[in-house]
Amino acid sequence: MKIQEVASPAFRKYGRIVKGIDFDELMKAMESTPAPDGVVYEPSVPQLEAVGVFAELRDSVYGGLPIQVGYCNGDNHTLNALEYHRSSEINVACTDMILLIGMQQDIDPDTFAYDTSKMEAFLVPAGTAVEVYATTLHYAPISSGGKFRVVVVLPKETNEPLTFTPGKEGEDALLFARNKWLIAHPESGLDKDGAFIGLTGENITL
Repeated sequence: MKIQEVASPAFRKYGRIVKGIDFDELMKAMESTPAPDGVVYEPSVPQLEAVGVFAELRDSVYGGLPIQVGYCNGDNHTLNALEYHRSSEINVACTDMILLIGMQQDIDPDTFAYDTSKMEAFLVPAGTAVEVYATTLHYAPISSGGKFRVVVVLPKETNEPLTFTPGKEGEDALLFARNKWLIAHPESGLDKDGAFIGLTGENITL
């Protein structure tokens, strides 16, 4: 799979590079967060939410909506699943990382299956912040030359456990957590966690 530059025009249908915001203090705070051999995700981290840029992200990027700032760190080389939200997600790359992404519009509207051959890969250099649009399918970043650290900003309570039992039919079957619709690959092992299995084609590994 060709790995493209996130600054290329090919990325514009998936998201944009966030400019004009100073993320240096936030990236400095990320240095003390763990980076395990696997992948760890924390949706809301007080030490990151205490950084001054929090208010700018809330007010400028999210228009005053309550937000959370967390991280996704570790070492990952396999797709395994895709998710989408009803909102954009901000990723601040503290290390080089690769995003494997696709379009929600390519999900089969009847079966909710998605063919992984439609995906594209983009290298996000350290120090780059991107907005991943709500209609962009994504999951944990892929490592690029070592373990990755990335800030993840979302509306508050996104990815937290559901407080109700979703339906079994239609898009409700994909609802995996708050504001998180998930489609997993048969090889992912996520079926044991109740994930909807609907990715067809290769479980992409880079």
